[in-house]
Amino acid sequence: MVYNYHMLLNGVRRLHVEVRLYSGLEKFVQHAQYGKPIQLELSAGTTAEKLIEQLGIPKEHVFSILVNGNHRKGEDLLEDGDRIALFPPVGGG
Repeated sequence: MVYNYHMLLNGVRRLHVEVRLYSGLEKFVQHAQYGKPIQLELSAGTTAEKLIEQLGIPKEHVFSILVNGNHRKGEDLLEDGDRIALFPPVGGG
């Protein structure tokens, strides 16, 4: 695999992802707004669970994780360029 210089920092592969928070999760992240994209740089090997932890969101507040529009598990690895959306449990009728 060939990496460009933007993906290497001190010899560590870096990922650039976009995160959107919905339905109250944005209150856990400073300056986050409902549905507005947040650009993040992460270390290679970061999982969705680790991302949630790094954002300071209690994991019990996250019910659904979408990566590029597909449901994913917390232990799934993130990839460069992923678009992640996090949703809390939502009730309704």
